[in-house]
Amino acid sequence: MAIFITGGARSGKSGFAEAYARKLSDRGVYIATSQSFDDEMKERTRLHRQQRERSGYAWRTIEEPLALAGLLGELEREQAGGAGRPAVLVDCLTLWLTNWLLRLDPGTDGEQETKANEDRLQAELDKLIAAVDAYTGPLLLVTNEVGSGIVPAYPLGRRFRDEAGRLNRKLAGHCAEAYLVVAGIPLDLKRHAFRLEED
Repeated sequence: MAIFITGGARSGKSGFAEAYARKLSDRGVYIATSQSFDDEMKERTRLHRQQRERSGYAWRTIEEPLALAGLLGELEREQAGGAGRPAVLVDCLTLWLTNWLLRLDPGTDGEQETKANEDRLQAELDKLIAAVDAYTGPLLLVTNEVGSGIVPAYPLGRRFRDEAGRLNRKLAGHCAEAYLVVAGIPLDLKRHAFRLEED
Protein backbone atom coordinates (compact mmCIF):
# COMPACT_ATOMS: atom_id res chain seq x y z
CA MET A 1 0.00 0.00 0.00
CA ALA A 2 1.54 3.31 -1.14
CA ILE A 3 0.89 6.47 0.88
CA PHE A 4 1.66 9.92 -0.54
CA ILE A 5 2.59 12.69 1.92
CA THR A 6 3.24 16.28 0.86
CA GLY A 7 3.56 19.68 2.47
CA GLY A 8 5.74 22.76 2.65
CA ALA A 9 9.13 23.09 4.28
CA ARG A 10 9.02 22.38 8.04
CA SER A 11 5.30 21.60 7.80
CA GLY A 12 5.66 18.39 9.84
CA LYS A 13 5.31 16.00 6.90
CA SER A 14 8.38 13.90 7.77
CA GLY A 15 7.32 13.61 11.41
CA PHE A 16 3.85 12.53 10.31
CA ALA A 17 5.35 9.99 7.88
CA GLU A 18 7.57 8.51 10.61
CA ALA A 19 4.65 8.30 13.04
CA TYR A 20 2.50 6.63 10.37
CA ALA A 21 5.31 4.14 9.65
CA ARG A 22 5.38 3.19 13.35
CA LYS A 23 1.65 2.53 13.17
CA LEU A 24 2.03 0.27 10.13
CA SER A 25 4.94 -1.92 11.28
CA ASP A 26 7.26 -2.54 14.21
CA ARG A 27 10.31 -1.73 12.04
CA GLY A 28 11.13 0.48 9.11
CA VAL A 29 13.43 1.11 6.19
CA TYR A 30 14.27 4.79 5.81
CA ILE A 31 15.39 5.68 2.28
CA ALA A 32 17.20 9.02 2.34
CA THR A 33 17.57 10.66 -1.08
CA SER A 34 19.67 13.64 0.02
CA GLN A 35 23.30 14.15 -0.96
CA SER A 36 25.61 15.91 1.50
CA PHE A 37 27.56 18.42 -0.59
CA ASP A 38 28.45 20.79 2.26
CA ASP A 39 29.03 20.78 6.01
CA GLU A 40 25.56 22.13 6.83
CA MET A 41 23.89 19.29 4.91
CA LYS A 42 26.20 16.72 6.50
CA GLU A 43 25.28 18.00 9.96
CA ARG A 44 21.56 18.03 9.09
CA THR A 45 21.81 14.41 7.87
CA ARG A 46 23.68 13.38 11.03
CA LEU A 47 21.05 14.98 13.29
CA HIS A 48 18.16 13.35 11.42
CA ARG A 49 19.80 9.93 11.70
CA GLN A 50 20.44 10.54 15.42
CA GLN A 51 16.79 11.50 15.98
CA ARG A 52 15.61 8.30 14.31
CA GLU A 53 17.99 6.21 16.42
CA ARG A 54 16.75 7.86 19.63
CA SER A 55 13.10 7.29 18.71
CA GLY A 56 13.27 3.65 19.86
CA TYR A 57 11.86 2.50 16.51
CA ALA A 58 13.98 0.03 14.55
CA TRP A 59 15.00 2.04 11.47
CA ARG A 60 17.38 0.71 8.83
CA THR A 61 18.68 3.69 6.83
CA ILE A 62 19.61 3.42 3.16
CA GLU A 63 21.00 6.40 1.27
CA GLU A 64 19.97 6.36 -2.39
CA PRO A 65 19.99 9.67 -4.30
CA LEU A 66 19.16 8.38 -7.79
CA ALA A 67 18.34 4.67 -8.27
CA LEU A 68 15.13 4.75 -6.24
CA ALA A 69 13.09 2.52 -8.56
CA GLY A 70 15.78 -0.15 -8.55
CA LEU A 71 16.05 -0.05 -4.76
CA LEU A 72 12.28 -0.45 -4.32
CA GLY A 73 12.43 -3.41 -6.71
CA GLU A 74 15.21 -5.01 -4.63
CA LEU A 75 13.28 -4.50 -1.39
CA GLU A 76 10.15 -6.00 -2.96
CA ARG A 77 12.07 -9.09 -4.08
CA GLU A 78 13.69 -9.46 -0.63
CA GLN A 79 10.46 -9.12 1.34
CA ALA A 80 7.59 -10.21 -0.91
CA GLY A 81 5.26 -12.64 0.80
CA GLY A 82 6.99 -12.29 4.16
CA ALA A 83 5.07 -11.68 7.36
CA GLY A 84 5.61 -8.51 9.35
CA ARG A 85 7.13 -6.51 6.53
CA PRO A 86 8.84 -3.25 7.46
CA ALA A 87 7.33 0.10 6.56
CA VAL A 88 9.44 1.71 3.84
CA LEU A 89 9.67 5.50 4.01
CA VAL A 90 11.19 7.53 1.14
CA ASP A 91 12.25 11.03 2.21
CA CYS A 92 12.07 12.82 -0.07
CA LEU A 93 10.96 12.70 -3.70
CA THR A 94 11.75 16.34 -4.44
CA LEU A 95 15.39 15.78 -3.44
CA TRP A 96 15.42 12.72 -5.71
CA LEU A 97 14.06 14.93 -8.51
CA THR A 98 16.68 17.61 -7.75
CA ASN A 99 19.44 15.02 -7.98
CA TRP A 100 18.24 13.95 -11.44
CA LEU A 101 17.75 17.53 -12.67
CA LEU A 102 21.26 18.48 -11.61
CA ARG A 103 22.69 15.37 -13.23
CA LEU A 104 20.81 16.01 -16.46
CA ASP A 105 21.02 19.84 -16.51
CA PRO A 106 21.91 20.66 -20.11
CA GLY A 107 23.60 23.94 -19.21
CA THR A 108 24.63 25.41 -22.56
CA ASP A 109 24.17 22.16 -24.52
CA GLY A 110 22.08 22.14 -27.66
CA GLU A 111 18.40 21.44 -28.20
CA GLN A 112 19.00 17.77 -29.03
CA GLU A 113 20.81 17.20 -25.73
CA THR A 114 18.01 18.98 -23.86
CA LYS A 115 15.39 16.71 -25.45
CA ALA A 116 17.43 13.60 -24.57
CA ASN A 117 17.68 14.76 -20.95
CA GLU A 118 13.93 15.42 -20.77
CA ASP A 119 13.30 11.92 -22.13
CA ARG A 120 15.70 10.42 -19.56
CA LEU A 121 13.96 12.22 -16.69
CA GLN A 122 10.57 10.99 -17.91
CA ALA A 123 11.94 7.45 -18.16
CA GLU A 124 13.18 7.62 -14.56
CA LEU A 125 9.79 8.89 -13.40
CA ASP A 126 8.03 6.09 -15.30
CA LYS A 127 10.34 3.53 -13.66
CA LEU A 128 9.60 5.00 -10.23
CA ILE A 129 5.83 4.87 -10.80
CA ALA A 130 6.10 1.25 -11.96
CA ALA A 131 8.15 0.37 -8.86
CA VAL A 132 5.58 2.06 -6.59
CA ASP A 133 2.75 0.17 -8.33
CA ALA A 134 4.62 -3.14 -7.94
CA TYR A 135 5.52 -2.65 -4.28
CA THR A 136 3.19 -4.73 -2.10
CA GLY A 137 4.26 -3.68 1.40
CA PRO A 138 3.64 -0.45 3.31
CA LEU A 139 5.36 2.38 1.41
CA LEU A 140 5.33 6.04 2.45
CA LEU A 141 6.45 8.66 -0.07
CA VAL A 142 7.35 12.11 1.27
CA THR A 143 7.56 15.08 -1.09
CA ASN A 144 7.47 18.88 -1.00
CA GLU A 145 4.70 21.10 -2.24
CA VAL A 146 6.70 23.78 -4.05
CA GLY A 147 4.34 25.36 -6.58
CA SER A 148 2.45 27.73 -4.29
CA GLY A 149 5.16 30.36 -3.96
CA ILE A 150 6.76 32.85 -6.30
CA VAL A 151 7.91 31.88 -9.80
CA PRO A 152 11.68 31.18 -9.68
CA ALA A 153 13.84 33.75 -11.45
CA TYR A 154 16.06 31.27 -13.31
CA PRO A 155 15.28 28.51 -15.87
CA LEU A 156 16.41 25.49 -13.82
CA GLY A 157 14.35 26.70 -10.84
CA ARG A 158 11.26 27.07 -13.01
CA ARG A 159 11.86 23.62 -14.49
CA PHE A 160 12.22 22.14 -10.99
CA ARG A 161 8.93 23.74 -9.88
CA ASP A 162 7.11 22.40 -12.95
CA GLU A 163 8.64 18.90 -12.77
CA ALA A 164 7.92 18.66 -9.02
CA GLY A 165 4.27 19.50 -9.68
CA ARG A 166 4.06 16.83 -12.39
CA LEU A 167 5.87 14.27 -10.20
CA ASN A 168 3.54 14.89 -7.26
CA ARG A 169 0.39 14.80 -9.37
CA LYS A 170 1.34 11.52 -11.07
CA LEU A 171 2.51 9.73 -7.92
CA ALA A 172 -0.46 10.85 -5.82
CA GLY A 173 -2.71 9.23 -8.42
CA HIS A 174 -0.91 5.90 -7.94
CA CYS A 175 -1.17 5.91 -4.13
CA ALA A 176 -4.02 4.49 -2.05
CA GLU A 177 -3.83 7.43 0.38
CA ALA A 178 -2.63 11.03 0.03
CA TYR A 179 -2.05 13.58 2.78
CA LEU A 180 -1.21 17.28 2.80
CA VAL A 181 0.47 18.40 6.01
CA VAL A 182 -0.10 22.07 6.89
CA ALA A 183 1.22 23.59 10.16
CA GLY A 184 1.69 20.08 11.55
CA ILE A 185 -1.87 19.01 10.71
CA PRO A 186 -2.29 16.17 8.18
CA LEU A 187 -5.26 16.51 5.85
CA ASP A 188 -6.62 13.42 4.07
CA LEU A 189 -6.79 14.55 0.44
CA LYS A 190 -8.44 11.51 -1.12
CA ARG A 191 -11.20 11.33 1.48
CA HIS A 192 -12.16 14.94 0.81
CA ALA A 193 -11.45 15.08 -2.92
CA PHE A 194 -14.15 16.58 -5.12
CA ARG A 195 -14.83 14.48 -8.21
CA LEU A 196 -16.59 15.74 -11.29
CA GLU A 197 -19.20 13.36 -12.58
CA GLU A 198 -18.49 12.06 -16.10
CA ASP A 199 -21.29 12.67 -18.64
